[in-house]
Order: sequence, then structure tokens, then C-alpha cells
Amino acid sequence: MPSNKDDLWVREGKVLDPEKLFFDEKGYADKRVDCEGSIIAPGFIDVQINGGYGIDFSQASDDVSSGVSFVAKKILQHGVTSFCPTLVTSPPAVYHKVLPQIKVSDGGEHGAGVLGFHLEGPFISVEKKGAHPEQFLRTFQSGGIKDLMEAYGGLDNIAMVTLAPELGGSQSVVKELCQRGITVSLGHSVANLSQAEEAVHHGASFITHLFNAMLPFHHRDPGIVGLLTSDQIPAGRTVYYGMIADGIHTNPAALRIAHRAHPSGLVLVTDAITAMGLPPGRHTLGQQVIEIQGLHAYVAGTKTLCGSIATMDMCVRHFKHASGCSVEEALEAASLHPAKLLGVSHRKGTLDYGSDADLVLLDDALNVEATFISGQEVWRKGP
Repeated sequence: MPSNKDDLWVREGKVLDPEKLFFDEKGYADKRVDCEGSIIAPGFIDVQINGGYGIDFSQASDDVSSGVSFVAKKILQHGVTSFCPTLVTSPPAVYHKVLPQIKVSDGGEHGAGVLGFHLEGPFISVEKKGAHPEQFLRTFQSGGIKDLMEAYGGLDNIAMVTLAPELGGSQSVVKELCQRGITVSLGHSVANLSQAEEAVHHGASFITHLFNAMLPFHHRDPGIVGLLTSDQIPAGRTVYYGMIADGIHTNPAALRIAHRAHPSGLVLVTDAITAMGLPPGRHTLGQQVIEIQGLHAYVAGTKTLCGSIATMDMCVRHFKHASGCSVEEALEAASLHPAKLLGVSHRKGTLDYGSDADLVLLDDALNVEATFISGQEVWRKGP
């Protein structure tokens, strides 16, 4: 995945086959950028990020786009070139206000591109709600798209929906969403393995933050975790799974078990909350005071975790260290795999000829040195 070729050619925002330039057009480079021995990799894609830098994407306001734009600009320094702003379980009024304000858009100097929303809830399990507010959880009453429309108000600009497949009527919803090109993820759920497999047969293709907010693995019924080694996955299909590789949400041994069982499905996600990027100490977030100590974000005065404050580059480094995987595998988990999951790998997540020239330059320790979108430098580490 990372380029170890001498040169990477870019034209009009795309990775270019230089043979076409040399032999068909007798052309040459207009501009050279010396990457000074850096690793060149496809830009990172974060499919689950709830906010950061004091911004909460699930807060309704009249100017949601300025908050999303602010975070989009900030995450360029983490190597993220595309992302899915993620909304946790909210009342219909919030979805109806927030969703129409953000459109799928290309990235650039203004910030990372938006691939569409990830709606995590409200059709999830009460028992595994995690930090989601119970009073806003919903079930499928009419067993179809009508429930989604009532909750969300519409399905435009939605890339992914996380739901619990054991809820009555969920299987027809999975089918309907997949037919509309929306990725369905299983999570915040007490589903058994056969319920999870049924959802995969209907088109579900992702597991939201594996191990977190689901039944723990049990040898007689492995639950959703069992999808990693299920023999019921349709031929040619891959089930992907999100991992919060921050060293806090998932023990390194659990991370290694998942990676060794199903390496090609691992997708790194930050699941970052508003506190990501804020300095240590106390902050007011929403209705509560939180306290940041190191990499932990607690509800102030408690040891209750209130989300991740990890950045994507941090997750890539931790994943490589904890799993012992290759540099290529670590980078693919943040680029190729999420691109395949969302069905955009023909233009994102690789350095193949014709793909978008969304790039990240890294040193050998996988620290981000510069970020490019469509071949334009959009961020560089200061001296």
C-alpha cells in the first residue's frame, strides 16, 4: 500500500500512470515535490467520529456546517482526508435539523471530505445502549422505511446506519437500506450469531466498534463477534469491523484476537468525541463536566469513560504496535478497508492509477508529516 516506488505522479487531482504521460503525450512533470524518504500512503478515512475540539455533531444548531467544517480542517493534521460525521441516538427533532445542513462533499484546503453521515442509533438495544440516551431509543413499529423516515426525516447524504439486528422488523430495514446504497452496521446489540448472520445475508457489512456494546464472546453462541469466523458469509462478501485502537476501549489481546482471526476486515475508527483535541483538565461538554487525564476522558469526579479522544494517526500507530502487523496492514486498516466498506475503493483508499490523489506522508514511526487532497498540500507539520 505505501508507495515504495521512486515517484508518484498526480494530475488533475488523480494518481496518474506516467507511461501515458511519457509515451502517449510526450509530457513531463510541471512541478516536483521531494518527499525526502517519507512513506506515501492513501489518506485516512474515519467512518465513526462524533466530533472533536469542543464540537459535538449531535448538537442541533442553526449552523451545524461550521462545526463540521471546523473539525474537518483540524483532522487534516491526523492524516484524515475523508470522514463520516457520526450522530449518536437523538430525538427526531435533532436529526430533522442537523441532517439537511450537511451534504456529501469533496475535501480540500478547507478540510477533509464528507462521505456522508454515520447514524449510530436510535434503533439499538436498551441493554447495550452504552452512552446513548435511553429515552430516545426506538423500535421498528411499521417494520420498514417508514420508521426511518419518521426518525431521520430523510435518507439523503447518509452513508451508514448502525442498528441492532435482533429488533423486530429490522431485517426488512437492513434490506431496504442496502438497496439504497447505504451501508448497514450491526452494533449496540444483544443479537445472537444467527440473527447477525441473517442481517449479513440481507446486506449488512460492518460491525460497530467490535467488542464494545455487544454480548461478550461465548463459545456456545459467539454473538456478533462470531461473524469474524462465520462460515455463513455469502461468497465474495466481506464483513468489516470497526476497532477503537486507543489502548483503552479494547485490550491489546482482544485487538490481536480480532486481527488474527480476520485481518482483511479490520477498520480503524476513532469514535472520537467532542473532547478530542482539547487540553487536559476540566471542560463543559453538553450537560456535563468532563475531565481529561492522559488519553482518558471521564465524567468529572468519576471513572466513567465518556468516549475516545484518540486521533486516527494515534490509532494507526497503536494498532501496529499492539498487533505486530506490518506498516502496510496498519495503513490499509485506516484507508483501503474503510474505502471498500463504503464502496468507494475505486477512487479512495489506494494509490492505484485513476484514484483520487488523497495522500498522507509519514515518517518511519508513522507520524504524519503532510496531508494532500486531490494532489494539493492541505497540511504540513511545522519545523
